[in-house]
Amino acid sequence: MELRKVIKGYVVALVFGIGISAIWAGFYTTAEAADWPNWRGPNYNGVSSETGWNATWPKGGPKVPWKKSIGTGFASMAVSNGRVYAMGNINDKDILYCLDAETGEEIWKKSYACPLFNKQHEGGPAATPTVDGDAVYTFSKNGDAIRFDAATGRIVWHRKLNKELGLKHPTWYFAGSPLVIDNMVILNAGTHGIALNKTDGSLIWKNGNGPPGYATAVPYTVGGQKCVALFASREIVGLIATTGKQMWQLAWKTSYDLNAADPIISGDTVFISSGYNTGCALLKIDGSNVTEVRRNKNMRNQVNSSVLWKGHVYGFDGQVGGGGKLACLNYKTCEVKWSQRGMGTGSLMIADGKLIILSERGKLVIAEASPEGFEELASSQILKGKCWTVPVLANGRIYARNADGQLVCVDVGSKG
Repeated sequence: MELRKVIKGYVVALVFGIGISAIWAGFYTTAEAADWPNWRGPNYNGVSSETGWNATWPKGGPKVPWKKSIGTGFASMAVSNGRVYAMGNINDKDILYCLDAETGEEIWKKSYACPLFNKQHEGGPAATPTVDGDAVYTFSKNGDAIRFDAATGRIVWHRKLNKELGLKHPTWYFAGSPLVIDNMVILNAGTHGIALNKTDGSLIWKNGNGPPGYATAVPYTVGGQKCVALFASREIVGLIATTGKQMWQLAWKTSYDLNAADPIISGDTVFISSGYNTGCALLKIDGSNVTEVRRNKNMRNQVNSSVLWKGHVYGFDGQVGGGGKLACLNYKTCEVKWSQRGMGTGSLMIADGKLIILSERGKLVIAEASPEGFEELASSQILKGKCWTVPVLANGRIYARNADGQLVCVDVGSKG
């Protein structure tokens, strides 16, 4: 592929982990229902339990209580206990901001040295902060795993994993967000993941030193055992969370080894999707065996993950920089129910049966999450420039950002 197409189609898996849907047996939901403490929310699936928020607004657009410039990057936002945790890069320093969720006032910020890594994109942090109790965990593109004190920003521990453990970074550097399970922080680093002790950062397990995928590890349980599904660079694997032992593996080769979208887990099935015309597949898990039930090219998630809602998958199919479209697929058959162009290759989450969409060029769109067709309820141009980062709804506010680091808070509180 010529360089122009590589740049145009490049997927910074980064957002998200940039790196899931119904988690088996309702996994570890400890945060308040309206908070969004980590990548993809408290249930790790892109679906919020929040209801009663305002899905329509006047022609002039919704209220924007505050804006904040946070530096270059693609990391999404974590919202917990009235605070927003967001990241950017300024002058080759990653910065973690703690902001008042209502006013945008800066409570604290902490920085550490990290190159911008603007390889065929703007660069900056890709992984979303993870809030767990009194701690905030981050993972840089350069392999810095850090625990901050959520209240003060004090660094509790800082591991430089690529140097200390000899881990190789992928082409566009590390992107998966930290996943906290019990006493562990699990990262998509190394060939098939690593786990650190969340208290002191010590190594619990590691599966190889090779370059990883760009997605975030997804938790699930089977037979009462805690597991994670990890989209690696050339395969998807199922691991026992406590030990990292492999339960199953399925090869999945994508151009440039760019597997960015998180797996979606429902019952004993897993939905995976990748860009560069690779497509999607529905897998069936039976103990240590995994089989491919069906496969087609109806969903090609290049940058962001799809979301499962009431038996249907909603996501962006196609390449960034043009050609992308929003699509709805039947989860079991992987057949297209409808598709809608005009938003490029954007991102979305779901709340109260509605799609909260941020287009690739900064338009916020609210639409019904229905397999019957695309029905827009409201839209407003809230940002300019490249927008690959998933918006976040929490406590009546939507937070959205662009690659240049403009963070916007949109008021969608109940009409009362």
